[in-house]
Amino acid sequence: MENKKVLIITYYWPPAGGPGVQRWLKFVKYLPDFAIQPIVYIPENPTYPIVDENLMKEVSVNTTILRNQIFEPYQLASFLSKNKTKKISSGIIPNQKKQSFLDKTFLWIRGNLFIPDARVFWVKPSISFLEKYIIENNINTIITSGPPHSLHLIGLELKQKLNVKWLADFRDPWTTIGYHKSLRLSNFAAKKHKALERQVLNTADTIIVTSKSTKTEFEAITTKPIVVITNGYDTEQVEKQKLDFKFSLAHIGSFLSERNPLILWESLIELINEIPDFKSHLEIKLIGAVSQEVLETITKYKLDHYLSNLGYVSHNEAIVHQRKSQVLVLIEIDSQDTKSIIPGKLFEYMVSGRPIIAIGPKDSDFAEIIQNTNTGAFFKYSEKLKLKNVILDFYKQFLEGKLQSNGVGLQKYSRKSLTEELAQLLNSTF
Repeated sequence: MENKKVLIITYYWPPAGGPGVQRWLKFVKYLPDFAIQPIVYIPENPTYPIVDENLMKEVSVNTTILRNQIFEPYQLASFLSKNKTKKISSGIIPNQKKQSFLDKTFLWIRGNLFIPDARVFWVKPSISFLEKYIIENNINTIITSGPPHSLHLIGLELKQKLNVKWLADFRDPWTTIGYHKSLRLSNFAAKKHKALERQVLNTADTIIVTSKSTKTEFEAITTKPIVVITNGYDTEQVEKQKLDFKFSLAHIGSFLSERNPLILWESLIELINEIPDFKSHLEIKLIGAVSQEVLETITKYKLDHYLSNLGYVSHNEAIVHQRKSQVLVLIEIDSQDTKSIIPGKLFEYMVSGRPIIAIGPKDSDFAEIIQNTNTGAFFKYSEKLKLKNVILDFYKQFLEGKLQSNGVGLQKYSRKSLTEELAQLLNSTF
């Protein structure tokens, strides 16, 4: 029996690195196990802020890949400032008080001239390309994945023209995503974003989201079915790691200015001053893009002596650091808008065997997951004393050689289990 076909429209695909690529790379990997043949449509010449060539090995040779040229303003803007362009395209936005004229100009242009985002010029050529392909190959189900949310506009037009079944997958929210308010939007641009968001949510046949809070948020805008399929972890072929000799606290992934956790830095410097041997054991490991403001704060608190700033590493190397670090740190912006964000790395953290220290806004969706799986401790930004006491407790366990995490109920977050959920959803559309 021939596999059923689904067309997946995504921007991030190997060799893109970072968290944005993992979700659909893994779904595509496992969909054939459930008799569904994925066809992946991606840009031919994208401007990826992070590249990880190792991820190319994870793409099956049997996967059908469609490519089409894309024009991105980032390609032109990089002539003015390659570094600023790269940071803004990856979501690292300078603190408003420290933005230069060039920062403000880039942000205004990004937010007001390119709606919903700088990949909007890919919409029209993609519709022309895909309309013909869909008809010729008898495809009746498509999926768009955002951000970039301009890809949902491709789905919107194809739905209206061909009446295909359309599932819109939101890896992150649209108008409530953490950096949206930093884009210096005019009233016109803000209303345009809202109008497009509403149109997409009310035209797609099904909405897929990664958290319960995003589902609740979207339920206020649409009556269309909304399904929660979280991100997850995959079975990684990584050798058993020898734990770091030092009491290492590792943050893996982009460390944005808005995520700067003063309660963590304050707790660490207090423990250095109060516990005689703490400073001889402490190591702060930052792996991934780190904002200048975070680095300046670490220096301000005199913690730079304990810092190992390793920069971006491949996904495989990131997994190794997850397994060997003593404690894993997870930070989300302290805002009600971000309580729905469940960082993709959470699920890899959970199966690493290392305890998690998570800091985020009240009622964060990921706090519930950490609690239910017994994989660490969550703290609100107001809970410094509680955080400090847990770090001290972890340190004592480290000294005794007993520090570890004993997670429960993790299997439902495996990529294969999550793909099975997606396959059941897709089967209802065929």
